[in-house]
Amino acid sequence: QVQLVESGGGTAQTGGSLRLSCVVSGLTYRDHCVAWFRQAPGKKREGVAIIDMDGSITTAESVKGRFTVSQDKAKNTLYLQMNSLKPEDTAMYYCAADLYYSSKENDWVADSWKFGYWGQGTQVTVSS
Repeated sequence: QVQLVESGGGTAQTGGSLRLSCVVSGLTYRDHCVAWFRQAPGKKREGVAIIDMDGSITTAESVKGRFTVSQDKAKNTLYLQMNSLKPEDTAMYYCAADLYYSSKENDWVADSWKFGYWGQGTQVTVSS
């Protein structure tokens, strides 16, 4: 059974930093991709960063240069380091995983509906 559990959300000031963690269990990285999504009130869920099955990393243009995704396979943990936070980064952040999904063949930023496994989410609020 695949389980994803996020933590690390909270409140930060504009320009500040937060690091999100997602403990992943029940899947193998060689045939699953893992990703971070976010959803702000009244908006669609959007992709933030993704790690494909081959280990390649892609970051959304909206956060490029500010957010960094990484994973520690020994700890079964996915991270999202968020720097230079802006009020528009305020959202519920989710980690997600899917079997055989490839960002190279899909519009991953908009493809949240294709992901089969989700965490419960962690709230990030950035104050101005």
